[in-house]
Amino acid sequence: MLQTLSIRDFVIVDSLELDFKPGFTVLTGETGAGKSILIDALSLVLGARGEGGITRAGTEKAEINAVFDIAALPGLQAWLNDNEISLDESQLLLRRVIYADGRSRAFVNGSAATVQQLREIGEFLVDIYSQHAHHSLLRAAYQRQVLDSYAGLGGLALDVAKAYQDWQILYRKRVDAERNAEAYANELAELRDQVRELAELAPSAEEWEPLQQEHLRLSHGASILAGGEECRELLSEGELAAVRQLSRVHHKLQELKEYDGGLQEALDTLDSALIQLEETDRFLNRYLQRADLDPERLAEVEARIHALHAIARKYRVRPEELSGLLAGWQARMDELGGATDNGQLVQEEASARKHYDDLAAQLSAGRKRAAAQLGVGITHEMQRLSLGGGRFEVALLEQSPSAYGNEQVEFLVAGHAGVASRSLSKVASGGELSRISLAIRVVTAQQGDIPTMIFDEVDVGIGGGVAEVVGQLLKALGVQRQVLVITHLPQVAAQGRQHLRVSKGMVEGQTLSHITVLGDAERIEEVSRMLGGVEITETTRQHASEMLAAGAA
Repeated sequence: MLQTLSIRDFVIVDSLELDFKPGFTVLTGETGAGKSILIDALSLVLGARGEGGITRAGTEKAEINAVFDIAALPGLQAWLNDNEISLDESQLLLRRVIYADGRSRAFVNGSAATVQQLREIGEFLVDIYSQHAHHSLLRAAYQRQVLDSYAGLGGLALDVAKAYQDWQILYRKRVDAERNAEAYANELAELRDQVRELAELAPSAEEWEPLQQEHLRLSHGASILAGGEECRELLSEGELAAVRQLSRVHHKLQELKEYDGGLQEALDTLDSALIQLEETDRFLNRYLQRADLDPERLAEVEARIHALHAIARKYRVRPEELSGLLAGWQARMDELGGATDNGQLVQEEASARKHYDDLAAQLSAGRKRAAAQLGVGITHEMQRLSLGGGRFEVALLEQSPSAYGNEQVEFLVAGHAGVASRSLSKVASGGELSRISLAIRVVTAQQGDIPTMIFDEVDVGIGGGVAEVVGQLLKALGVQRQVLVITHLPQVAAQGRQHLRVSKGMVEGQTLSHITVLGDAERIEEVSRMLGGVEITETTRQHASEMLAAGAA
């Protein structure tokens, strides 16, 4: 539920903060006073696209804040948790800042967010219904959505669409396989030969680098042995070997240390050097004992390298890429094997079709039950809206399987008793369509879970006793939801639980809009204005008082 809305420097509003109550709230005011500014601001904080020129003249930015109580919205709480947005005592703060140059920033509970996230959150919170929204009822897709939403079939409809897509993928795959069977068979035969040739070689992605290193070592084996012996001669075996020379130095320093203890540091360093040299000599000795010339192994390595090089050149890849090439060919063979196995594809397609048919049948059954209920409910409300004898039906027209199920949804209307029902788009006039649309809204809202509904002058073209019934319907809706209505009809305004009046005036040379929460006496004056126009008489005020008293009953 919307609790608070604050607006700063937006269009012709300098600063505004409103607290909202549950139930039915009406918003009235003179034409051009800016009644829709409130709805526009709320739309923006709920993720609507911002346009240029919405900041108040002379200001750098407009700021809109809205606070909602979401304690009764577990779905939204789960969404916030999934998106790692913290929640404070079931209150949600949405903030939108729009700059004069068109840039905007969004925040949810003080953390930066995207406009898309605001839009997704808004779908849980508010349903805004404008005076022109009833025209969407003429579209078949919207009629289907209305029925599915009323019946609680939204999730099943998505499952049907997914099942249809899965089925169609397999259908196209089977058709493609049949059309290209010969080409696939030829490609498969060629791949078998290539895989056989490469599999015999059994290349490994990890063998190429070690193979080259081994070849380098084996091909220079004689040089390694000769060089190693020479190194040992210089280190420890020869007359002038390094270890012998350093040992003499060590002995001399040992004698000199008797005269000067400061030479101990040099002795320690020399000890370390001698240890390192002796370790090196022992390593070389072990290495030379193991090393030998192996011409047979060298020939094997050279043959392996040559074979890998040759087949790599043949298939225009690097030797180290051969194992990946083999894996890719094997995967393609598996794919082609399935594509050429029509029996398997036919079976998979049939299974997918059956899954779709099962889900579509469930959707059809649910739509059939809901269509009858929806028709009865809307027909009942039509009688109250001066469409006596009129009848509303939801037709389910069989069609070929599609992502939307096995039927097309069409709204049918009979304007009065004794006439056949016809498509809504061919029967209803503008005024009738507006009333039928309101009836649909009232009936379907009973099944929905969006806590706040906003009606922006949906009562245009309605007057007299019908206007009073419209007010009663909206008031009844306010028992279940928070309902905010912008209206020009006193019969509707008189039934509101909370009444807001929009006015505008000149302040320091600027036209500014203000919204005032009306008390009882002020409501009498406002409803009187709506009833009587420019000159308000005591009779008009008395009539307004009676209307307000009846609305409060």
